[in-house]
Order: sequence, then structure tokens, then C-alpha cells
Amino acid sequence: MRLPPPVPLLLRLLLLQSVLRPLWGDLVFMPPVIRMSGPAVSASLVGGTEDVTVSLTQLRDEMGFLPVPACGVLSNETGDWSLTVSPTVNSLEVTVRLKRGLPSCLSNETDPFPEAPCIVQTLLVSASRHSSCLAHLLVQVEIYANSSLAQNASENVTVIPNQVYQPLGPCPCNLTAGACDVRCCCDQECSSDLTALFRESCFPGVFGGDVNPPLDQLCSVQTARGVPDWFPFLCVQLANSPFLGYFYHGSVSSGQHAPFDMYLHTDLKDLSDFGYKQGDPVMTVDKAYFTIPQVSLAGQCMQNAPVAFLQNFDVQCVTSLEVYPERDRITNVKVKNGTMGGIVTPKVIYEEAIDLDRFITNTETFLSTGSAPRNVNVEEHYIFRWNNNTISEINVRIIRAKINTHQKGIMTQRFTVKFLSYNSGNEKELSGNPGYQLGKPVRALNTNRMNNVTTLHLWQSAGRGLCISATFKPILFGENALSGCLLEVGINENCTQLRENAVELLDSLIQVTHVAMRGNSNYDNLSDGWLEIIRADAPDAGADPPVGNASGICLGVPAQLNIRILFSDAGAVEGMTQQEILGIETRFSSVTWQFQCGLTCEDEVNLFPISASVQFIKIPAQLPRPLTRFQINFTEYNCNRNEVCWPQLLYPLTQYYQGEPYSQCVAKSLLLASFITLAVFLSNPWTGICKAWNSATI
Repeated sequence: MRLPPPVPLLLRLLLLQSVLRPLWGDLVFMPPVIRMSGPAVSASLVGGTEDVTVSLTQLRDEMGFLPVPACGVLSNETGDWSLTVSPTVNSLEVTVRLKRGLPSCLSNETDPFPEAPCIVQTLLVSASRHSSCLAHLLVQVEIYANSSLAQNASENVTVIPNQVYQPLGPCPCNLTAGACDVRCCCDQECSSDLTALFRESCFPGVFGGDVNPPLDQLCSVQTARGVPDWFPFLCVQLANSPFLGYFYHGSVSSGQHAPFDMYLHTDLKDLSDFGYKQGDPVMTVDKAYFTIPQVSLAGQCMQNAPVAFLQNFDVQCVTSLEVYPERDRITNVKVKNGTMGGIVTPKVIYEEAIDLDRFITNTETFLSTGSAPRNVNVEEHYIFRWNNNTISEINVRIIRAKINTHQKGIMTQRFTVKFLSYNSGNEKELSGNPGYQLGKPVRALNTNRMNNVTTLHLWQSAGRGLCISATFKPILFGENALSGCLLEVGINENCTQLRENAVELLDSLIQVTHVAMRGNSNYDNLSDGWLEIIRADAPDAGADPPVGNASGICLGVPAQLNIRILFSDAGAVEGMTQQEILGIETRFSSVTWQFQCGLTCEDEVNLFPISASVQFIKIPAQLPRPLTRFQINFTEYNCNRNEVCWPQLLYPLTQYYQGEPYSQCVAKSLLLASFITLAVFLSNPWTGICKAWNSATI
């Protein structure tokens, strides 16, 4: 009767032991058997680990017999292997590691996929207490030379070459690390014998390693098949020089640096006594700029930005209350009106802010409650009345809030400047004449009821972002935008009421029926270019969950309002392109709302987000003319479908050549034409023609 091999039998016994021993509370390795294919493996020794000795033994299966492991002998070094024991919570972590590199395989080194492993061994880790074996861990080692785990992890680091000297990814077809990729001739891991097998079928183009293909118009490039030898008639010669390199650091002439004590700005040029021009800074009698905080191109808030004549703006600045700068009283400022000796004093009206949560967030506890309060300006609105090139009146409305002296938080301030004509009344502001101007509000009209809504709106959230505290901002022509707010919803919320609230909030953004086609459409004449808004009805509310089911789920809740505006170019006035709106559509999008909570959901409130988006879509005023049958079939002048490209016959002299400025190309073309003309006049045939002409006239 033949007995089973010792190693498989030992595997079955260890697996059975790993299942029963933890149930008895004894010491056991988890897992009891490991197949090792890399330089290191780890296992956990669980149970009573006090006074436990762990040893490592290399088993040699000779003549079908395994030696009896010697427990109790501390052995952390066994030939090429090392054993490390690290204590953890209620267990020991045992790590077996290979101490040396892999030996050379006996198989062919050029074989990218060797069948025989380089190392085949069996290791046994034993745990004992007082020379008594308690648990065993069997490690079967099979490591291959091309295994990605056969190297030390610290050495397997991707080296990124310096982009100055070598491009990143010079061989895109090299997809397998440590092995040869078939048909990838740029793969450095392919030997010469392997490359010879597929050299005639290499991947072409960039994927095959040709990351910097030469220009077709180079003189050194051979012409493609089917192209006559005279094409192209002129070619480009490439000249390389280290002084032409993008990364070449040449010598730079030293400039004359100004001393540090030199003022950057000298006396301001004050030309306001002779009238303002559009864009000129508004001056004060102290020969200083009239400044209002504005936002720079980098998004920073500049506190001392000058106001430009006839340039409106509406900005917001975010400031910490700890570093809030105190501004001078505007009533003490005297502004030059644009005439010799003329002065304008601003008229200021103060209002108290009602809801501080709209302007101040992240409020912290007061450090001192006994100190006197202070006033901060949360909004400043300036209206300049102008007459020709002078300023006739300045009206200022300041909204201020009263806070504690030591209050901390983030404050959002708003500053607006608007220039109006001196004889203008309460008429609506134009958004262009006649076409829309970019950045101007989209004009709107409500024909169902009398209200002051003259434009479409988006939300401008403040504080916690709740819808009840959000303000409105106009939709500006040509600017895509996305805004939203949060709606407080409880677990026992009525789904029908939730849908009605969401629709009401979304409808508050479009309380109009018509949109102006042009920027100067007359509000009193509905036929003067007014387009009716195409409204898609609110989506079906859907069926509510039946009574008795878990509450907190509502189907078909409107959550987003999509506004799409079509516009196009409608001609030009004095060379300026005029744009007009062709149509507008509003559509709702619904979601399924579900209350989110933890273990307990009583007396909690969730935040349901609703949003609105605006998209401006430009369509061509005239559709492009379709190609004729001749243009489709005849490809002689199509450079993409024909080898001979006639427009690039004289490539260095055409606009396709980008090696030199176009002006230099034109100059060289004229110089070349003059040389050709001179050569023709001095040639022998032309001389013979002149002599024959002279003899004939005599």
C-alpha cells in the first residue's frame, strides 16, 4: 500500500489544526499555510503568546521523508532566510524574508516567460513553549525570475527622466514591465533575437516610439510614395544649435536696478480739470484717487482701487473681522467734478442690516461682552450722475451692521458703482444698443402681473447657504453659471408639500414671461423683439410610498432648473458685432429624496440641495454651404486626402510655415522674386531676344 506524499499530508493536517485549535483557545498560526512568490510573507500567531519561542527550519524532502522539527531552539537565521517577530495586540506578527537576490535561472535568459521557478523550497515556522511544539506554519516558496515581486520594494522605483534632455514616455508601446512586448521595437527589454522576429511588423507612429516625427517639408525627409520628385518645390532646412534650445541658459545683460528708496509712483497726473474721459480715474481735491474696494484679476480684494469714469462694477470682498480695515468717512471726501475748481460732495444714506447671517459667517464667541459695539459696512452702493465729461452728483447708500468689538468671523462685503446720465429717471437700463453686450443683464418682462422684475435671476447664497437667506443676482448675457441653495427638510416631511416648495423656489428665479431679443427692446411694446419663454411643465410628482412604510422617502422632487438660451450674431454696427437672443427654454430635473441619518432620526433636519444652471448656446447665423459633388470627389487641393498638396508647393513662403515671422517670409519672397527676375534678364535667351529685336527695328 502506497502512502501519500509527506508535504500534502502535512498541509491537510495543518489546515484541520487551524480550524479546531482557535475553538479550544490554543496557539495557532493564521493562516497555517502560505504560498510564497515574493521576497517576504507575514502571518499572525494568535492565542496565548506569553513565553512563546518562534523558530525557522528549512525542510528537505529527501526520499519522501520530512525531518522532525526541533522546537524550543531559537533560530532566526536559516541560510538565505530570516525570521522577524513583532508583537501586536493579542497576537504576534511573524515575517519570513529572503536575504539575498535571485540566482540566475537555469532556463534560457532570453525567454521572457520561464516555466521553471528559480527558488523552490519548503520552510517551517514553529511556535513552542518550554521545548514543546504548539503550532506550525508551512511556507512553500516558488519564486520566478521575472516576478514583479522578486525585487526589493525600495528598489522598484520608477525613474522619471529629466524632460530637458529626454522626453517622458519615449516608448508608449512598452506596456509590460520586466518583459518584452511583441511588435514594440523600442522596448529596451527585448533582446536582439526577439526583436528580429517582428522587426518587419513594428508598431508605426507615436505608439511605436516615433514620438518626434520629422516635418514632411524638411529637405532631408524622403518623399512619400506616389509623389513626384519635384514636390515640394521648396523645402525647409533644419539647423540645430545649443543657442537655439528652449532650455539653454545664456548670458543676460544686467539691467540698471532702481534703488530701494526710490518711489514707485511720482505725482499723479491730474487732468480732471479739463473733463473726464471714459476710463480716467476719478480724482479728489487732495490730488488723490477716489478709491473703492475692488477685486483684482487674481481674485484678491484691493482696498484702494481707483474708480474709473463711466465704468460700472459690482464686486464682493471677503474679509476677516479681525483685520477689517476702517474706511474714512465718505462724507468728508470732496470729488472733482471735471471742471476748473468744481467740487462734488457725496450724499450718503445709512441703513441697518436686518439679517447678519447673510454677511457674517463662522462667528465665534465674544472675548469681551462688556465692550462697546462697532459698526461695519456690509454693502456700499454708489450712483454717479454724469453730464458730458463731468460729474454732477454722487449718491451713496451704505448698509451697515452693528457687531461686538472683539467679534470674530468672516464678513462678505458688496460694493457697486453705477454711472447714470444726469437727466435719466427711473427708466430701465439698457443691456446694449441694439444688440446685447457681454456681461449685461438679460432683459425680461412679465405680462401677467405688474411687478418690477426685469431680468432672470440666480441664487447668491450667503451664510449657511439656506434658500430662505439667499439673495438674487441677475443672469448676465453670454456667461454660463451655476448656483444653488439648501432647503431644510425633516424626516416626516410631506412629499407633496416638499415638491411644491421646491417648485416655488425654482419658479422664483423666472418670474417673467418674455425675454428681450435685443438689448434695447422697449418694455412698453411687446412686439419690439420680445420672445416668450418656452416652459417645460414641472415633472410628475410620482406616487408617494404607501402608508405604513418607512417615512423619509419622496419620489420625483424637482431639484434643478436648467435654462438654455440660444443666441447668434445679427450683423454689425460700425464694425461691432451685434448679438441677439433667438430663444429660451426652462426645464426641471427631478430626483428621489431620501432622509439621511444615523441610528436615531428623531428631531433632525436634513439639507436638500436645489440648483439652477444657465447655458448660452451660440448657433451660426447662416448654415455653412454644403460641399458639392465635385468638392467631395475631387481631392487634388485637399492636403489631408492627397499626397500632392498644391497650396503648400512653396511651403517656406506660405502662411503654413511657422519657423519665422510672416513679415520676414514676405520680405524673403520679394527678394527671391527680384533675383529670379534679374537672372532672367541677364540670361542668354533674353540677350538673344533683345539683339534680334534691336536688329529688326534698325
